[in-house]
Amino acid sequence: MLAYAARRFASAIPVMLVVALFVFSLLYLAPGDPAAIIAGDQATAEAVEKIRASLGLDRPFLIRFAEWLWRIVRGDLGTSIYTNLPVTQLIWQRVEPTLSLMLVTLVFSIMIAVPLGVIAAWQAGKWVDRLVMVVAVAGFSLPVFVVGYLLAYFFALENEWFPVQGYTPIAQGFWLWLRSLILPSLALGFVYVALIARITRATMLEVLGQDYVKTARSKGLSEGEVLFVHALKNAAVPIVTVIGIGIGLLIGGAVVTESVFVIPGIGRLTVDAILQRDYPVIQGVVLLFSFSYVLINLGVDVVYTLVDPRIRY
Repeated sequence: MLAYAARRFASAIPVMLVVALFVFSLLYLAPGDPAAIIAGDQATAEAVEKIRASLGLDRPFLIRFAEWLWRIVRGDLGTSIYTNLPVTQLIWQRVEPTLSLMLVTLVFSIMIAVPLGVIAAWQAGKWVDRLVMVVAVAGFSLPVFVVGYLLAYFFALENEWFPVQGYTPIAQGFWLWLRSLILPSLALGFVYVALIARITRATMLEVLGQDYVKTARSKGLSEGEVLFVHALKNAAVPIVTVIGIGIGLLIGGAVVTESVFVIPGIGRLTVDAILQRDYPVIQGVVLLFSFSYVLINLGVDVVYTLVDPRIRY
């Protein structure tokens, strides 16, 4: 398995280089003159030229990219134009809220969606199956910010069960930390639950018709053992795949969710940087998200070998 993981990691390096090239090009692909936009309408020509020099726009593209890539390798993402702080420091200050939000959402989504998909496949064509499909369609149809505002209105403003906005660090108490994340996680995970539940149902429908499932039932095993031990194990590869792909939804949805619930995470940092035209921060955050997604896909490929030992491609 280590050799397989090493091969997969080696194949991911060119992808990361292409991603890095695209992220660095954002500064040059932006409409207009980035230096003039940052300087503002009232800026003098000298101020614009100073900003252009600080961004490296007055130097050849490939040389600037090589220098930027070398700094990235050393962990230097540049310096924010507006705060004059290292981008790495700004991101590090926002890591805990975003990781907490994604972790709680991931656990909640898997714990809800997989059993729903299994039960829907087991009761295919019945009211339980139809109810799960209605929930799945609703999850795909409603935007994250709409679900977020509805949850905040009913459970925070009307009933005051949960805080309407903000984030409580885990150092202040586990329950306070979890309580501040329940509504954002529900909003962010709604579409994720729908995605996993539908794929789980479709995959389980195929597996439940296999001969080994009928054999397991003929041996007198309980329906729970048949569904969650024999059938689900053999349906795990497509489910793991969609879980890995769905993490991309979490990364993108975190930006909207953190804005709705005023969570001081990386998503909120991204929005602020875009509004301020803070290109070094935008580049650093996009690069972090992109590399994270590449590494997640790499991890999913490695999990394949644990779920199904036959996979050794």
